[in-house]
Amino acid sequence: MRLVFAGTPEVAVPALDALIASDRHEVVAVVTRPDAPAGRGRRLVASPVAERAAEAGIEVLKPAKPRDEDFLARLREIAPDCCPVVAYGALLPKVALDIPARGWVNLHFSLLPAWRGAAPVQHAVLAGDEVTGASTFLIEQGLDSGPVFGVVTEEVRPTDTSGDLLTRLALAGSGLLAATMDGIEDGTLTPVPQPAEGVTLAPKIEVEDAKADWAAPALRVDRLVRGCAPAPGAWTVFRGERLKLMAVGQVADRTDLAPGELAVTKKAVYAGTGSHAVELLWVQPQGKKPMRGADWARGVRIGDGERLGD
Repeated sequence: MRLVFAGTPEVAVPALDALIASDRHEVVAVVTRPDAPAGRGRRLVASPVAERAAEAGIEVLKPAKPRDEDFLARLREIAPDCCPVVAYGALLPKVALDIPARGWVNLHFSLLPAWRGAAPVQHAVLAGDEVTGASTFLIEQGLDSGPVFGVVTEEVRPTDTSGDLLTRLALAGSGLLAATMDGIEDGTLTPVPQPAEGVTLAPKIEVEDAKADWAAPALRVDRLVRGCAPAPGAWTVFRGERLKLMAVGQVADRTDLAPGELAVTKKAVYAGTGSHAVELLWVQPQGKKPMRGADWARGVRIGDGERLGD
């Protein structure tokens, strides 16, 4: 099939590579978000998908909006059979959905209908899911509600961050998407409507959502830190400034600290929660580089009774 691939971030690149490597399909163009400012100089930088497509000599389309007439006209000229999508980052209007003969097929990083929305992997970690996965489905006007072609499952490990889990899902999902394209081409795959039961939503995690609640149990604090890593990053407040929480460890045998209360030993720093303590393994003070929690604690000279979150 003639494919136009839509995607933007690094997590979409494995799927693009899998389709480029396929001997059954031809990626004739890529659709991605426009160049965006990055770094201290805020210079415009192409998306990872755009860079990979350029390396492969594939035409790159960067519409400001996917309803732009110039983009739609070019897509009609290309006349793709199907448009596979991975984390494109913009809503597709019906006029665009109607162009490819076999529709737009999205690779979504959850087991639909669970975790429909922008942040499925983060929400799976935050919720403490033991198993998640990826699904391919036919895009329709609803939010991740189209019929499903196929799924792969993935165990959520106890120490997984969202970044860890997403990396594995991107690799597993790339094979699923390529297999879905094969099945669509030869007619062996028919999408199955999603069940009405089991729908959960996964909206974007905002910075305010990532603030630690020290009155919550240690398990929830741990999930927050892992679920918000690498972005937007869990955080708290210490002496009026933000302190990013990059990794914590649960200390089940220490229950003597009040929520947010800090205790320092020669090798570690602990913070109380609503259950048992957590050890601050890695933190990042405002305006500084990441550092071990114990090194941070020695540097700021924590006094008796000082707390996080105040």
